[in-house]
Amino acid sequence: ETLSFDFPVVQIEEGVATLELFHGPTMAFKDVGARFMAKCLGYFNKDKEQKITVLVATSGDTGGAVARGFLGVKGVEVVILYPRGKVSTIQEKQLTTLGQNITALEVDGVFDDCQEMVKTAFLDAEIDRILTSANSINIARWLPQMFYFFFAYKQVQHLNKELIFSVPSGNFGNICAGMMAQKLGLPVKHFIASTNVNDTVANYLKSGQYEPKPSVATISNAMDVGNPSNFIRILELFNKDDEQLKKLFSSYSFTDNETRQAMKSIYKKSNYIVDPHGAVGYLGLKKHELKANDYGIFLETAHPVKFLDIVEETLGAKVAIPEQIQSVINKEKRSIRISSYSDLKAFLNA
Repeated sequence: ETLSFDFPVVQIEEGVATLELFHGPTMAFKDVGARFMAKCLGYFNKDKEQKITVLVATSGDTGGAVARGFLGVKGVEVVILYPRGKVSTIQEKQLTTLGQNITALEVDGVFDDCQEMVKTAFLDAEIDRILTSANSINIARWLPQMFYFFFAYKQVQHLNKELIFSVPSGNFGNICAGMMAQKLGLPVKHFIASTNVNDTVANYLKSGQYEPKPSVATISNAMDVGNPSNFIRILELFNKDDEQLKKLFSSYSFTDNETRQAMKSIYKKSNYIVDPHGAVGYLGLKKHELKANDYGIFLETAHPVKFLDIVEETLGAKVAIPEQIQSVINKEKRSIRISSYSDLKAFLNA
């Protein structure tokens, strides 16, 4: 039931393709992990009397995927924190219009503030609820994402090329899943963590100093993360050996202007519309300079319609609105505004 939709590899140009991850119900790659986790949690909690509260922070697509995945799951309440004014209109509608067991908390701050509140709540003994997370800090959310790296390989195996994945990266759960797939035997030559100007990891690979910083708002908002919580897991995969890591892993960062130019270039050359995150992934492949026998695949993590204003303004082209999105556009937004951890704690203990 989790993987009931397609994951096609679509060629963009010679030696470069995209893996489309937006054919699920909320049109983002996070449908995979959210649906898998919802099924698991619903199954293991079905005979228990006390409810579980899924507490999750979102910078964009996680909230909508978790909301839809857990909607109506018996014995589970979902509380989603998202930064006010820093998710797209459609993303906000997807996480604030469902009702039932889903509550959206609109935070005066950035994603890192939301994530910090969630982490604080897990350590607070005074919270009178059983809490679990649906962010990628919970491996049940991103481990299932290993599947589609294998699906991609199956589709291009006949080319007999060396595979390089470029993964648009924010909290680094998606690329960590890919690297776990590689550890399980998936033949991948190299991984590229492509980021926007939130370049903590790219800078670490240059300097050897890990220096988290406040996140900066960009047009690829799902990657606006200044302190990616899953990067430590990637380091652990390599026993914190930077030299071994760099043989298989690179990270490059790009500005909004570069992102828009890539969107235009892909549209002009291939008549293919990418969202800003996919464009950043494409740029990562270009910067890495593929060799003759390399085949680069960048992950298209969300349908362009989820960033409708940015895409249409950048390309001067209209994007058809799919049925999954049309169904939420005119629904009424319902959220509760909070500004501090004390507000979150009061809500959870109410």
